[in-house]
Amino acid sequence: MADKGEITELVKELLKEDMFLVGIDVTASNVIRVFIDSFSGLTIEDCALFHRELEQKLDRDSEDFELQVSSPGLSESFRVREQFLKNRGRRVEVLTKDGEEVTGVLKNAGNDEFVIEYSAKEKVEGHKKKQLVVKEFKFDYNKIKSAKVMVTFNKLKRDGKY
Repeated sequence: MADKGEITELVKELLKEDMFLVGIDVTASNVIRVFIDSFSGLTIEDCALFHRELEQKLDRDSEDFELQVSSPGLSESFRVREQFLKNRGRRVEVLTKDGEEVTGVLKNAGNDEFVIEYSAKEKVEGHKKKQLVVKEFKFDYNKIKSAKVMVTFNKLKRDGKY
């Protein structure tokens, strides 16, 4: 079976300036899945080139393997801090280890935590009805179960506009 640590080192050597490693999965049947991303966006051509460069570095003579290189899918949870940085300003859904679910806009991402901005209706002093207020919530990375981008589709109106 391929050594994940060795593959990780090879991948890090090959990453271009704004690329980052999201994860590496190695199956029992020696399928190596490498997930990379980039702050400026990743194309199929980028993945194909990275695949060729990585495959040249791996030793096919010592053992057989299947290599797959791709970007993480839109529906996948974030695995590394760089994904939080890349997706600032986008709507995300966060599920904590306590089971709390928060949906909002990813405002900031630091070394240990990230900030979500969301709207909630709350009782405000001086008002009879609940008012819509904007709140921020900080999450420690180690206290969340998952976080991912919420993909939304806008419906076109008949005149071709949103």
